[in-house]
Amino acid sequence: MESTDKLTDTNAILAYLYETFPLCFIAEGETKPLKIGLFQDLAERLADDSKVSKTQLRVALRRYTSSWRYLKSVKAGAQRVDLDGQPCGELEQEHIDHAQAMLKESQEKAKAKRAAQAPKAALAGKAPAKKAPKKVAVPARKTERPVKAAPKIESAPTLNLVQAQLTDLAKKQRVNVKLGMTPVAGVITDINKEDIHVQLDSGLTVKVKAEHILL
Repeated sequence: MESTDKLTDTNAILAYLYETFPLCFIAEGETKPLKIGLFQDLAERLADDSKVSKTQLRVALRRYTSSWRYLKSVKAGAQRVDLDGQPCGELEQEHIDHAQAMLKESQEKAKAKRAAQAPKAALAGKAPAKKAPKKVAVPARKTERPVKAAPKIESAPTLNLVQAQLTDLAKKQRVNVKLGMTPVAGVITDINKEDIHVQLDSGLTVKVKAEHILL
């Protein structure tokens, strides 16, 4: 019989990871870069735990490693850690560069979104203008107010990527994987028929089809 206390909300799963592995997953403040391949360790450690599934863990781990505070922690001199908080080596420069690029892109998108919402919020907060009383003898003169131009919205930089073919792919090749709105960079570790195993720069390992690979 399936457990009734199964976690389905991503925030609830993250809270569970904060409680279960406090030396690895940091709930508040500065985080620590995670060990490459940590997802496999996490899946094995929680294999008998009915609260979460591998799919839910993968989504929660992706949310954690794409947060601003995590991306800020991927910097020179930082040590990756395992589930018990033990150091697992320093970060490679290409991983640092990728994290900083993702952080910049995410912040620019947030800035553009706020700029787009600002004019709407300003208009919503304005009370309707009162009409001037009509005068029979001398009509009221209307004054024209200068129209303020809406702020320009800077669009986030786009990557010119194309969908890969299976014949274009090889082991140890750097690629981008479609995981939601933003492609995530990684390295192909294995190709098994149509299944491509990619180790992402965040440390997560995923199995996808060629149609989800961008070059």
